[in-house]
Amino acid sequence: MSQARFTSKARWLLVLGVAASACWLLAACRGGNSHDVYAVYTGGNWQRGKQLIVQYRCGACHTIPGVYDANGNVGPPLIWFAKRTYVGGVLPNSPPNLVRWLLDPKAVDPLTAMPDLGLNEQQARDIAAYLYTLQ
Repeated sequence: MSQARFTSKARWLLVLGVAASACWLLAACRGGNSHDVYAVYTGGNWQRGKQLIVQYRCGACHTIPGVYDANGNVGPPLIWFAKRTYVGGVLPNSPPNLVRWLLDPKAVDPLTAMPDLGLNEQQARDIAAYLYTLQ
């Protein structure tokens, strides 16, 4: 009988999911910071994500709470991003899908106005971590 084999990415996602669940429970029980939970869940750093949002001038197109001068109205406002159903109007809202969107929005939706920012995966994870703090 053959054993089920997981790719390294599937193993990583499983470990990340378990860690996020444990962190969420621990933060909830201790009254901890939900920002820490999203950092674990996304694999990113929300503080670096906020800095990257400023650096890449995301606020020129989006209104983004907590980011100075992020009051654009070209793209959708990112208020309460963590509670949204979809990313880019096409992907279910989850950290892997948000990272995918941030890395190459036109691969997800060729008609999107969202530009390819040239982010690397860690930068996308950091920005995702910040966006998930917007509850």
